[in-house]
Amino acid sequence: MTGVSAQECEPVTTSGTIAVTNLHAQIDGLAVQLSRTAAGEAQGAHSAAAPLAVAQGAALIDLLNLRGHLLGRVTDYEQAAALAERLVQAAPDDAMALLARARARATLHRFADAAADLGAAGRNGADEATLDAERAVVLQALGCFTDAMALIHKAGERQSQFTTFGALAVLHAERGEVAEAERLFDEARRHYRATSPFPLAQLDFRRGVMWHREGDLDAAGSWYEAARQRVPGYVPALGHLAEVELSRGSFHAAVALLRPLTQTSDDPEYAAHFAAALHAVGRVHEAKQWRERAAARYDELVLRHPEAYADHAADFWLTVGADADRGLQLAMQNLAFRQTARAHALFQRAVLAQNRVAQAAA
Repeated sequence: MTGVSAQECEPVTTSGTIAVTNLHAQIDGLAVQLSRTAAGEAQGAHSAAAPLAVAQGAALIDLLNLRGHLLGRVTDYEQAAALAERLVQAAPDDAMALLARARARATLHRFADAAADLGAAGRNGADEATLDAERAVVLQALGCFTDAMALIHKAGERQSQFTTFGALAVLHAERGEVAEAERLFDEARRHYRATSPFPLAQLDFRRGVMWHREGDLDAAGSWYEAARQRVPGYVPALGHLAEVELSRGSFHAAVALLRPLTQTSDDPEYAAHFAAALHAVGRVHEAKQWRERAAARYDELVLRHPEAYADHAADFWLTVGADADRGLQLAMQNLAFRQTARAHALFQRAVLAQNRVAQAAA
């Protein structure tokens, strides 16, 4: 495997299974606390959200977004976004509320709206380092890598070395600068001082994504496995491991990895891969059912959150969905949202796919 292996630089963290259980409990507890705080404010006839309610709401939003990522739960993202809207409506000039909504919007790829919230948060006294870090996330997602890097370095003056090295590693990975990304991933791991398994699992997952894009399935699988070992129920790591198995032709292994995810996650990506794996092992009727489920769910999500799901839906229709026209339409829609290299590549794939269909028909 290229780079330092997951075993050579192994920070000690708490059990991932216990951490996920605690995350559920934290979310449930905060939801109850926030409800009680809101009820108390209503009895006191407060005209705006009190600082306690804002702090509780912002913390709950961040935890919901974290669980949404770890467990592949789009409903958590949607719940966080809805709560963020209510929080800002109740406290429109509160920097913490605006920052929470910016993160919720960025999670659903509403980057222009997120940037507007960050600007408002800055005008209302938000911490500059926090703003720089959040703006860097938005700029990186839009392909503005140079500006994002400058902000990461600036924010790094007031953040942990793990956070800074990790953010820079992911940015260089996005740019395809693998050697520098590897060095920074190693540095981030060496500087991890916390006990939560989640940040480290997320970092290892992103490292796996980098090698997956480079076509190194062994390295990708190793880092996905490291993330999975850190947090056994980490859905994106499991889903990408299944993709590696599909690429290797290990279709039965992919089926075994994907089946549990289709029961716990409402993200259609896993249903789509499951359909592909089932088809490959000859279970055509079952594969058709899962393909139809994925198609219906993608249609639903593209209507509600086009910025976040147009690209994934386009990829679905270009592969499992086998509808080049729909794939091209969604790829064009995605390209209108962000002019990144990946968006252009997806569009070119869609054009080529449609051309092949047209040539076959002719």
